Amino acid sequence: MNGVEIRAVAHYVPQRVLTNDEISAWVDTSDEWITERTGIKARHISDGENSSDLAVQVAKKLLENAKMSPADVDLVLVATTTGDYNSPTVACIVQEAVGATNAAALDVNAACTGFVYGFSVAQKFLLSGQYRNVMLIGTEVLSKYVDWTDRGTCILFGDGAGGMILSADAQKAYGEKLHARGDKKVITVNHQEVENPFSKRKRSLGQIAIDGQEVFKFAVKSVAENIAALMEQMKMSLDEVDYIIPHQANQRIIDGIAKKLKLDLSKFYMNIERFGNTSAASIPIALSEMFKKGILKKGSKVILAGFGGGLTWGSILVEV
Repeated sequence: MNGVEIRAVAHYVPQRVLTNDEISAWVDTSDEWITERTGIKARHISDGENSSDLAVQVAKKLLENAKMSPADVDLVLVATTTGDYNSPTVACIVQEAVGATNAAALDVNAACTGFVYGFSVAQKFLLSGQYRNVMLIGTEVLSKYVDWTDRGTCILFGDGAGGMILSADAQKAYGEKLHARGDKKVITVNHQEVENPFSKRKRSLGQIAIDGQEVFKFAVKSVAENIAALMEQMKMSLDEVDYIIPHQANQRIIDGIAKKLKLDLSKFYMNIERFGNTSAASIPIALSEMFKKGILKKGSKVILAGFGGGLTWGSILVEV
């Protein structure tokens, strides 16, 4: 399958850092309890910036890093579950903010798998030959949907954005396997109930609800099997892959995936300790960090592995 070139990467997070100790001031928890169960020590929390604000910061950095004019962007794709509005999309707000006047724009919502799904969508647009450059961004302000009195969820999530500019490159290795199970609603974010003169429902708060045990079992089994299936499809061994960049949901989940695949944890890049779970933003933030630190070199092969609400999950092999 024809691949893509990653022309630029960037990420942006709010300045406000929320530590475990601070959270323990209003819910019954502790730094030790949170760290042991999740691997999270801190996360960045918006003090007013919305999902589009974070995405625009990333978009500006991407254009600068790629030394590209906004007019050269053919498509703006944004993966998010926390858009500013139902309409306009975050992608349209980004398109206007950076002056990408020639670009089409749309959002992709596949929860924490959103960036992986978005990457797949971008590759198909590029493969068509009608699009040369796609700006792909994952952005989330999950803090606006968190129940800050619920110890089970308020410790998990952070805000942030990351992204890349992609172009077609037939010489690059590329493969993907995407899945979904709509019958498994163990991660939900309520938005707005049907409330009109003919409905008896009352509006509910849009808060995150998670069945942690079910999510753990699903993620470890499904993601490990998915990565193994992708390697079989590509006729490759995991020894040929330099890094796996998983969605940063929970340290224990990543530990479980590594164990099931019989891989050393050093094969997995993780930054959950500092960012928490940023949903569709977690993989591009991690990828951006890896480039910035010089961990990834030209020709490195990485697997982007997402999993989340829907349920959705999927893996993409890409050569950087």
